[in-house]
Amino acid sequence: MMFLEKIKSEGIAHLSYILGDGRDAVVIDPRRDCEIYAQIAAQQGTRITRIFETHRNEDYVIGSEDLARRTGATIHHGKALDFSYGEGVSEGDTFEVGDLVLRILETPGHTFESISIVITDKNYGDDAVGVFTGDALFIGDVGRTDFYPDRAREVAGALYDSIFEKLLPLGDQTILYPAHGAGSVCGDSMASREFSTIGHERLHNPVLKKTDRESFIDFKVNEHHYQPPYFRKMEEYNQYGSPPLHTLPQPIPLSAGDVEKAQKDGAVLLDLRSPEAYAGAFIPGSLAMPLEMIPAYAGYLLDYDTDIILIPETPEQISEAVEHFIRIGYERLSGYLKNGMHSWEVSGLKYDRIGAVHAAALEQRLKNKEDFTLLDVRQISEYKQGRLAGATHIFLGELRNRIDELDPDKPTVTFCGSGKRAIIAASILKRHGFDKVEDSLGSMQACKNVGCELQQG
Repeated sequence: MMFLEKIKSEGIAHLSYILGDGRDAVVIDPRRDCEIYAQIAAQQGTRITRIFETHRNEDYVIGSEDLARRTGATIHHGKALDFSYGEGVSEGDTFEVGDLVLRILETPGHTFESISIVITDKNYGDDAVGVFTGDALFIGDVGRTDFYPDRAREVAGALYDSIFEKLLPLGDQTILYPAHGAGSVCGDSMASREFSTIGHERLHNPVLKKTDRESFIDFKVNEHHYQPPYFRKMEEYNQYGSPPLHTLPQPIPLSAGDVEKAQKDGAVLLDLRSPEAYAGAFIPGSLAMPLEMIPAYAGYLLDYDTDIILIPETPEQISEAVEHFIRIGYERLSGYLKNGMHSWEVSGLKYDRIGAVHAAALEQRLKNKEDFTLLDVRQISEYKQGRLAGATHIFLGELRNRIDELDPDKPTVTFCGSGKRAIIAASILKRHGFDKVEDSLGSMQACKNVGCELQQG
């Protein structure tokens, strides 16, 4: 019996797939914690025989090698890059899975070795049923092409050719199976909907409206994307192999005294609690990181050779944080503060607080021309769409390296879209010796709801 299941990894918005018919199944772009694919295969009464990678991923550690060790499956990826594992595939190569046929298309542009995998059903002719597009074509967007800045127009042109000469000609009936959904750093404008067809994208995907090749290239080379430092580690792991992941790391419970000692020894204390909880009481020197922010911002702010101690709000946050971290290659999760901040507070150890500024009060301060820094840490695209007059813009991912642009003696209010990034920024400033720091809880969302006057452009 044929089946296809999509596995979504939250945070990185990664979409992987397992497809099977009869005795055999294949997996496309598996995540690092890969036991889920073996479980699905067992439930379906199949065995995983092949693993396909649509490209060398930049934003997460791929789980192909671990899954191959578990199942004996072979690994396949585009031949245009010299991987240290697996087998290269070329345009036109085909693989049978029961009555299904998988055909390889070389679709460079996002990366040079990118491939797409076309699905046909032998019982119903040669027309494509679906296509796994990797990061070439998304729902509502197309892949980013900024990884080769010295060849910017070349790779943008390659993506145009891949989409308009290979993917769109598959036919409007073709179901689209991309490698990411909304929230991924691999595209700016993906739809929140995770189902579409080539035909629907042809009609409604705004980037596909740019049917002129030069116009498409101009658009792509003028896009602005951020590249977290951890991308380089992901590229290394995904080309040359990552450390085996036999089991998920298990952070050990630590007393307040143990956490204090670990911090003195160089560990980073990562506080997973909400912005409101962190602002109310936090361990001096700790870094705020609301749980759902880990996939997007840990890679900017944490080093791979530093121990990480978690400050959770609930025990459940620990296992979720571990999943987020191992998917982007962090394994030095040494422990967590047992019983959370309460244990720190009752121990008598010092804690600090961050003041909160209501959106209406913030706007009034600006109108009164008070002398303070309003630090907006959103992405530049968000900032241009609407900002408060007089704001200083430094993207959160760049704040550590641009901290010298700010005056530590001047009061600073951090600001973002909803307050989650603002609290991270506030904690960074505190770690760098800024004493007069406040956080705009609710930030831009609150501003819009209270009618703040915004500037654009």
